[in-house]
Amino acid sequence: MPKLNQQVLMSGADYFDVVELNSYSKGITAVDRERAMAEFASIQQALETAGIEIVKVEPPADCQDGIFTANWGLCRGDKVILSSLPGPRQAEEAYAEKILTAMGKQIIKAPHRFSGQGDALPCGNWLFAGSNYRTDPQMHHFLAEQFGFEVISLETVPELDSAGNPVINQLSGWPDSFFYDIDLAISVLKTDLIAWCPEAFTPDSQAKMRALDIQKIEVSLAEATQGFACNLISTGETVIMSAQAPELRANIEKHGLKTLTPAISELAKGGGYIRCTTLTLS
Repeated sequence: MPKLNQQVLMSGADYFDVVELNSYSKGITAVDRERAMAEFASIQQALETAGIEIVKVEPPADCQDGIFTANWGLCRGDKVILSSLPGPRQAEEAYAEKILTAMGKQIIKAPHRFSGQGDALPCGNWLFAGSNYRTDPQMHHFLAEQFGFEVISLETVPELDSAGNPVINQLSGWPDSFFYDIDLAISVLKTDLIAWCPEAFTPDSQAKMRALDIQKIEVSLAEATQGFACNLISTGETVIMSAQAPELRANIEKHGLKTLTPAISELAKGGGYIRCTTLTLS
């Protein structure tokens, strides 16, 4: 079985802060940056324990979400498709391009809005890709064309207001969802095993997922939203995951995988978690 996520790019929580850019960050008025930095260090330690090589770079100055490198792009081989991020995160784009160019990556610019690996998870030659929130559906054909993936186009459920209408984020101008990036609703544990939260997806996407010939672990809506259960990173042997998702952890261990569970709470205020802090390079 191929190993996953052998080398990842990480930055740091030095400038971590919260703006109301997603459904999790609304109403947050303050963060404990020292605690956020400690949580980031605990993720890094868990990744190293699992045998993952970390390429560490300085976080982009004054970028509150610069810790979340998963949103900088999507890599395959020597190529990277750079992200096109919402307004409050656009300062990260030039920095990500500079870093990835220095690493020798062939840079490809996204022609539409695109949330990088946060919204595009490779599983063998499949690519689980989100749409309509942080990624334009038109990106799916582009991803398939550039990288040769068979793209599984998915849509998660929107956040609705009291009248049942979709909520539009005031900072991005885009629709909001508690699963605004696909890595909050699905995770790749091995190339033949995934975890997913069925209730996170629209009926059409649920049907598409159920039809896929792959082993699946179902995640409860409570663990997905309150415990960030799906936002994990796996080597195919060891899974670094939420300490607030005991049901998923037990099911993962039943499949013979080891688990490491760093305690995360402060980073969650920004709507990000473990998977979000890493961009897979290989």
